[in-house]
Amino acid sequence: MKNKPIEKVDRNHPAFNKNAEPFYSIIMEGLKGEVDGTHFWDAVAENAVFEFLYNIPGFTNKIKGRKAYMDWFGGYTTVLHSAGNLRVYKSIQPNNIIILEYEVHGTVPHTGKAYDNRFCSIIAIKDRKIIHWRDYMDSLAVMLSVNPD
Repeated sequence: MKNKPIEKVDRNHPAFNKNAEPFYSIIMEGLKGEVDGTHFWDAVAENAVFEFLYNIPGFTNKIKGRKAYMDWFGGYTTVLHSAGNLRVYKSIQPNNIIILEYEVHGTVPHTGKAYDNRFCSIIAIKDRKIIHWRDYMDSLAVMLSVNPD
């Protein structure tokens, strides 16, 4: 059986957004030893599915494919300055599920308001790549930070 060639993710894509670096870093810390690659986008399978189980006007609930998610993330404008309080839970059955709890902290440029949010991400891994992502967050934190007073 031939080894599959290693995919090269375009490092010039706008999704390699410095504003989101604390998010990328905490996810890779939580998935250490479970996925291949040095950056979040390296760890995402080409046909991965991302589900966002929160309802915010104008925000999609599902994105199919790494490229589509990268294109969406290329427009991420919140400036994150830190992430922390990581908790990692590994499922035994099925054994390819990892649950991450974490926080991100930053500023929303168009309002100047602080952005402090908590997440729970349920991640399915196959062949050392993220194939499915289900995300929960504090939607009120988003609404308070993006709406002008």
